[in-house]
Amino acid sequence: MGALKAAAIFSDNMVLQREKNISIWGTGKDGNTVTASINGDSADTLICEGRWQIDLPPMPAGGPYSLTVSDGTDSITFDNVMIGEVWLAGGQSNMEFEIKDSDGGQELLSTLKDVNVRYYYTPKIAYIDEEFEQKERNSGWSEFSEENAKHWSAVAFHCAKKLSEELDVTIGIIGCNWGGTSASAWMSREAILANTATRIYMDEYDEAVSKYTIDEHRKLWDEYLEYSRVWNEKLGEIYAKNPDTSWDDALEYAGESKYPGPKSPFNEMRPTGLYETMISRVCPYTLRGFLFYQGESDDHRPDVYYDLFSNLISEWRNDWDDEELPFLFVQLPMFAYENAPDTKHWAKVREAQLRVYKTVKNTWMALIPEYGTMDDIHPKVKKPVGDRLALLALNHVYGMDCKSDAPELDRFYIKGDEIHLLFRKTYGGLIVKSDRAEGFEISGDGENFHKADCSIMGNEIRIKSDKVSRPKFARYNWTNHGPVTIYNKAGIPLGGFRV
Repeated sequence: MGALKAAAIFSDNMVLQREKNISIWGTGKDGNTVTASINGDSADTLICEGRWQIDLPPMPAGGPYSLTVSDGTDSITFDNVMIGEVWLAGGQSNMEFEIKDSDGGQELLSTLKDVNVRYYYTPKIAYIDEEFEQKERNSGWSEFSEENAKHWSAVAFHCAKKLSEELDVTIGIIGCNWGGTSASAWMSREAILANTATRIYMDEYDEAVSKYTIDEHRKLWDEYLEYSRVWNEKLGEIYAKNPDTSWDDALEYAGESKYPGPKSPFNEMRPTGLYETMISRVCPYTLRGFLFYQGESDDHRPDVYYDLFSNLISEWRNDWDDEELPFLFVQLPMFAYENAPDTKHWAKVREAQLRVYKTVKNTWMALIPEYGTMDDIHPKVKKPVGDRLALLALNHVYGMDCKSDAPELDRFYIKGDEIHLLFRKTYGGLIVKSDRAEGFEISGDGENFHKADCSIMGNEIRIKSDKVSRPKFARYNWTNHGPVTIYNKAGIPLGGFRV
């Protein structure tokens, strides 16, 4: 290693986490002593095997400051540095979904001023090559402006904006997400293989890539990219002519969709890929916690998702050396393609997410079922999603007294031909935001379910069906897509479940 460098995530305009040790790291020449200084505080360390890491002492919110890193020969100074709150926003396309494309996003960008939020967009790099480091060096933290913010995550921004207003500090968001990705892309090989349920992700990939040399993989990947380029042009042409073109007609014109491409060391969707090229590059930047919105791309294996997701949380916390680091995530909303069979896979993924919330400490789940959209896996309404994440953080992470939680099933019992369901976190009772409550089904054998009538009395819902005289099983909104009608008095909906 030669000249002194800090990791690419450190730049002008960055936000450092208040009230926690601040981790700063980089590379340099073995044997040199590196000193980091900010606002009168400093710490130093020796460079070993070309790497160094310094923990500065906790500091209160404030700024702007300058942070200087020096080894006696080389010196780096970062200006306009704020001490505030830092969250990493991870996941796939609905976390990636940009402000400019979101509902009200263009107006927001053109009218908002003096927003106390800053953003670091982790470079989306699929694999490490000779240009990797230079691509990283082109990244940096940015302040809010109409131009800067248009590509920021809409969900993360709305969450951060609300936090900044309530806490009166600068909020920093590390955007670390990529559309279409499985949770396995954000985990290490060791974490995936450590669990018998999840190792199928790695085994399938290893078997596929073993069939070709690296040069053959390169050729196949380049051919896929060229095919996709032409295909996307044709798709744009057909939709420009008729925006209401059906998917089947679009495919007939453009040809087969080969997304997400071959299993390959060059494919960003591969297991472990983005853990290596993105997550590991911003770790261990000091955080308050994680925001996460993912699950759509693992709906083909819903019965594995609990293990996959809970292991991801455990690995990230372990990498950041904090077993209790808050992890706030979004439960999948209602979604289905019109005329597609109701596989219940999204209901199963939601159930797995609910189980994570109930069994993994310091996790909190934002429910947004009513913001799902038939036929569109990318609902454009993002502000309520960010707001619900922010409410969870304000309540459970920052200790503010606010109504942030969705109603939860507390207990149930059977009386005659009725099942009585009792709920908590209703903030005064359950309400119906529709002509009538829908979504309950009841069964005597667990296989043949029948639509149930329900009556709501405060925190209790009673359900029954004339077709089931001895009920044993109940479920609510156990579907990929359906109406959302029941809420608590804080306006947060009841999520689907089965008992």
